[in-house]
Amino acid sequence: METFFTFLEKRVADCSSLLCVGLDPHAADLPRPTAEAAREFCLDLVRQTAPYAAAFKPNAAFFEQFGAEGWTALKQVIDAVQEQSQRLGSRIPVILDAKRGDIASTAEAYARSAFTDLGAHAITLSPYLGKDSIAPFLADPEKGVFLLCKTSNPGAADLQDLPVNGTGEPLYVAVARLAQSWNSGDNIGLVVGATQPAAMARVRQVAPELWFLAPGIGAQGGDLETALMSGRRRDGKGLLFPVSRGIAREADPARAAARLRDRIIDIQYQLTKSGH
Repeated sequence: METFFTFLEKRVADCSSLLCVGLDPHAADLPRPTAEAAREFCLDLVRQTAPYAAAFKPNAAFFEQFGAEGWTALKQVIDAVQEQSQRLGSRIPVILDAKRGDIASTAEAYARSAFTDLGAHAITLSPYLGKDSIAPFLADPEKGVFLLCKTSNPGAADLQDLPVNGTGEPLYVAVARLAQSWNSGDNIGLVVGATQPAAMARVRQVAPELWFLAPGIGAQGGDLETALMSGRRRDGKGLLFPVSRGIAREADPARAAARLRDRIIDIQYQLTKSGH
């Protein structure tokens, strides 16, 4: 049975990449603060970087700020990824960075919006409301979710490091344990910041097979080699590194994406060679 992560692993094998290209059309990067400018900015990035991308991650907020026109632009960007998939002969997953979190019919509506209307293949979610809040997103095993676990922002420790379960275990570890137990459809992953290598290593112990979406490389100061040592699975996979500004703001985004993809490959080789 095809699941989201078997689909992702096929793409990773096809492009020899763990790079996830972030599509975050910041106003400062656009010639005009319009939905059309955001769309063109992202379409250009998709065209240039598709050969090197294991996945694309559009951030919904940068499109939602333009209202209905922004939502249309987001749909067009996701469609453009599928056009590149057809051109390359390899289906490229789209992970919608929306960080939704609600229950019942509201969660069902969010799931329809992301998967049916927009055509995304996965979405980021907050697990704070419990299993029933993510259940509507898991109904189809071919659609995936990445649950916020240990995020890369400075304030992450305010809640995520709080001890729970009477054991002193931090909340983020409890989230990882729950995700592992909920993953019956092979379509749950975790968001674990590359800026938190010690936490990443701890989460990997608890969830040895889950895929991590690991933001924080580049602009936020995360180190690629340290993150790979801390979070990769035994098979050398299991990590996706979303990079947005570090590619989009380069003079040649295609070359920047290729360079990052190749650097990941080189570090992987060196780690394997040294027995890590």
